[in-house]
Amino acid sequence: MAKQHKAPAVVAELGRPETPSETATRKARDSRLYRERKTVNNLVFSLLVSLGLVLVIFLMVPRGTGGFADHEVNVASLATEATPSAGRELVAPEVPDEWKAKQADLRGSDGVTAWQINYTTVDAEGLEAYAGVTQAFTADSAPVEDVWIAQQLEQQAPTGNESLGGLDWITYDHSDRDPDNSNVLFALQAQWEDDTILVYGTAAPATLRDLAADVAASLSDSKGTA
Repeated sequence: MAKQHKAPAVVAELGRPETPSETATRKARDSRLYRERKTVNNLVFSLLVSLGLVLVIFLMVPRGTGGFADHEVNVASLATEATPSAGRELVAPEVPDEWKAKQADLRGSDGVTAWQINYTTVDAEGLEAYAGVTQAFTADSAPVEDVWIAQQLEQQAPTGNESLGGLDWITYDHSDRDPDNSNVLFALQAQWEDDTILVYGTAAPATLRDLAADVAASLSDSKGTA
């Protein structure tokens, strides 16, 4: 008995059986669509995995509740630690308890070594501002060049002179500058032995004058205990 061949299935959209060519085309199209869907699915899966890893890393990183606003360093302790490297006593002024010392370190540029202290100040009304103290010196005890000093004081011109804490200071009063675009609205410059002392910031001139007097007192105390 002869084997009967199954009649080709009628394709609904064609209303007739597919030709071999149409079958091959359909299978090729189906294969392409399958690969495309698989690629998209893989991309989505990879994205979800990446997001999951980011979330895990985010949760693993320790985070404080205060951040930089609560950050504070111990100036006196850091000054003591840095003194051997500096080869001299470093200033560590007494400042109001409300102030926060954000940074205190030795840094060098253009042949000058500087002990830099940065404060966030608080005035009587509770408003915050910035104050900086710089004790600068050279390895051979040569004077710190004026160009270096000018760079630290944002190229501002001196406006007067005054005496504070037993030191003679050059003043730079530019209180009319925009505090949002400058760190130097008022500044004072003095010479102490071989060192150049700078006090400056956006705090009120009276506040910076008090800081300069505290700096002078600190230098005097360090000389007396040396």
